[in-house]
Amino acid sequence: MSVPSETLLVMHTGPSSLPVRLDGFATYAELLASGLSRRRIRTLVQQGDLISLARGVYTTAELSDRMSTLPDSDTAMRAMAALATVGPGSVVSHQTAARLHGLDQITSGTRLTLTREPGAGSRSSRRPDILVHVAGLPDDDVGGRFGVPVTTVPRTVIDLARTLAFRSGLVVADSALHQHLASKKDLREVLAACRRWPGASKAAEVVEFADALAESVLESLARAVFRDLGLPPPELQVEIRDADGQFIGRVDFLWRRFRTIAEVDGALKYDDRTRARAQLRRDKLLRAANYEVEHFTWRDVVYGQDEVGASMWAAFGLGSQRASARSESAS
Repeated sequence: MSVPSETLLVMHTGPSSLPVRLDGFATYAELLASGLSRRRIRTLVQQGDLISLARGVYTTAELSDRMSTLPDSDTAMRAMAALATVGPGSVVSHQTAARLHGLDQITSGTRLTLTREPGAGSRSSRRPDILVHVAGLPDDDVGGRFGVPVTTVPRTVIDLARTLAFRSGLVVADSALHQHLASKKDLREVLAACRRWPGASKAAEVVEFADALAESVLESLARAVFRDLGLPPPELQVEIRDADGQFIGRVDFLWRRFRTIAEVDGALKYDDRTRARAQLRRDKLLRAANYEVEHFTWRDVVYGQDEVGASMWAAFGLGSQRASARSESAS
């Protein structure tokens, strides 16, 4: 498999000429094996030529400086240190891979997540901050991000959809599709290759439900809540116009049959008075156009699902009455 896993120590070409692996990292044992004494290692660390990333894992100051300019450089550095600890044949995967790819997650936690192939001979980590999964790693499922060997976006999405709750997997899948980092076709191809793996059926459900139009974690969660409540599927990101064809706004969710709109709002919208006033004006126009409008916050979606359901079914009833009245007046 095409995973950078070279462990031969080489002389780093820099002012310090440090013995590090080809990927720029080395374990304490590897430094000792290269001929450095314990005292010399301590001196190099004190001088700043060697940077300690984790217990027993080091990199050069030059590589540390280069990686510090990357997005989420701390995760990238910690991930490389974890790979050095676990040994060759492993790649970053699951939550940590999602972070490196910039995918939305409900929570990514602090533990680093890696995957190695069965029988790869990698060392098992005893560090509580590293979780090592064992699974097949076809070449097409492995790539790189900031120089870190990592599962591809489609494989990362499927891994998380298999191993996490439906809603958590959906957040990641929606994010990958929305950012055009993966397509439904990409996800289905990876899924087909691991259809007998644990959690594959749940991942298939996530893939089919995922939608590139979902623009935030809260929108993804709301869609899952609507689904669990038995509500009919809404249209996403719909432009609404009044009877004269004037644009009113784009709404998060629309149930056209029930003339009902749902918006999910972060606290920022209400903290900004200008945005709050604009939202009130828009809601007034939407209601004047005979739409029911419901707003839900993070707390509503995550902790008040029964209330969300009651509000939506009530809105459907009122919206249906509006639609009937409008139809009668038109005739």
